[in-house]
Amino acid sequence: MIIDKVKKINGEEKNKQKNEKAADMMIGKWVKCDNCKEILYKEELHQNLSVCPNCGKHFRLSSRRRIKQIADEGTFQEIGKDIVTKDPLEFEGYLKKVESLREKTKIDEAVKCGTCEIEGEKAVLAVMDGNFLMGSMGSSVGERITLAIETAIEKKLPIIIFCVSGGARMQEGIVSLMQMAKTSAALAKLDEAGLLYISVLTDPTTGGVTASFASLGDIILAEPKALIGFAGPRVIEQTIKQKLPEGFQSSEFLLEHGFIDKIVERKDMKSTIAQLLRLHK
Repeated sequence: MIIDKVKKINGEEKNKQKNEKAADMMIGKWVKCDNCKEILYKEELHQNLSVCPNCGKHFRLSSRRRIKQIADEGTFQEIGKDIVTKDPLEFEGYLKKVESLREKTKIDEAVKCGTCEIEGEKAVLAVMDGNFLMGSMGSSVGERITLAIETAIEKKLPIIIFCVSGGARMQEGIVSLMQMAKTSAALAKLDEAGLLYISVLTDPTTGGVTASFASLGDIILAEPKALIGFAGPRVIEQTIKQKLPEGFQSSEFLLEHGFIDKIVERKDMKSTIAQLLRLHK
């Protein structure tokens, strides 16, 4: 009888541990697709390039994962890492928030830039990251992207910019808005040099980024069902006092109206960019 009781206690303890482990998996290892409501195992989602296997929704990507998907392994050489967030307006709590975000996300700024190879083709790559202040464009973001463009001119390389942004960074006011002009001027010099610029719009690309370098690509690609626009739909509706068309500001709507050149699924993005680089050598 004592042995039976010990076995029962051990069995209950094992079941408890098993349930606790299952609970931990539900908290940290699963994610819900907000499109089809399917519960997905994170590791399987990552292996599928962060695309829902059930409905095809493209989840937002970190700059680190995006670079891993696009650049050939071991070829990405970061530039501009020493360009960090400043506080030109001495906005209360701004730098403290930035520092807290860096510790939490292990990301130092809302864009990562560098030289790389894409299927053997040399290029400059800039990837924005929505995990850092929603990819908002402050002075350091503008400076990093400008440096990437200038590097492309200096090395006579094409440049690819993956855009994701909530717009200008309000904590930097007019200094943030000035980055629109600076990046656009740098791209004008790239164009004069006869070099290729491919802009890739991902979800969401809005505000000052859309109104500047995101819209200036020689070729503009987009991921499926990405939100792309300047102001939000509600703001536009309230301003013009009209109901917007179905799917307004989606990449599909913009393709239909000639704003972008092609919608490319994530699994085809690297090969598509590589093909464009080879065609425009």
